[in-house]
Amino acid sequence: LSPEDAVSVFEIEREAFISVSGDCPLHLDEIRHFLTLCPELSLGWFEEGRLVAFIIGSLWDQDRLSQAALTLHKPRGTAVHIHVLAVHRTFRQQGKGSILMWRYLQYLRCLPCARRAV
Repeated sequence: LSPEDAVSVFEIEREAFISVSGDCPLHLDEIRHFLTLCPELSLGWFEEGRLVAFIIGSLWDQDRLSQAALTLHKPRGTAVHIHVLAVHRTFRQQGKGSILMWRYLQYLRCLPCARRAV
């Protein structure tokens, strides 16, 4: 994913989370922030050029997550903090979320900086 995908990411996230919790894990400016600082830690699933599911992550440099981990990316960190995974409503119940998470974890195994995911 890239910063250009931020609006599509936010639209999917907003629809997925507002109806359930009333809030989004990440707001549009935070999505742009992570897609600018660490796009390599995000993954999107596109069908016919349209984003249908995504994961956004960042690096963290401590054993435990803190409130600061919600908005910060620590470039020298070794833990990948998975902020959010969401699937567009018309593509849910098809296993896409599980497949995307599996692919993401496999991808992280190839990154020398990533020792674990939280």
